[in-house]
Amino acid sequence: MDRKDRAKQFMPFDALKGLKDALSEKEIEYEERKELSDDKLRELENEFNKINIGSKIKIKYYKNKQYVEEIEVVTKIDYIKKKIKLNEELINLSDILNIKLI
Repeated sequence: MDRKDRAKQFMPFDALKGLKDALSEKEIEYEERKELSDDKLRELENEFNKINIGSKIKIKYYKNKQYVEEIEVVTKIDYIKKKIKLNEELINLSDILNIKLI
């Protein structure tokens, strides 16, 4: 057996392909959605109504079982359905924890 063939037998082998990714996904700490008080909901709705298309906002919202905080520019607003679109992300008012115009 030549050296190259002999070396191949000692190369790392991943018998459980995808297990490492699945385990790292399990390590993510998920958060429960927080219930907001009526006062906080009114405050959020007032801030939501001040926002216009093209406004730059700092927003904290619930996504994939976690709260995510971003600074983005508003691309679309639906005041009736209470939704806001940031780039390609469509966010319901009920998912928003905090919102602030910058």
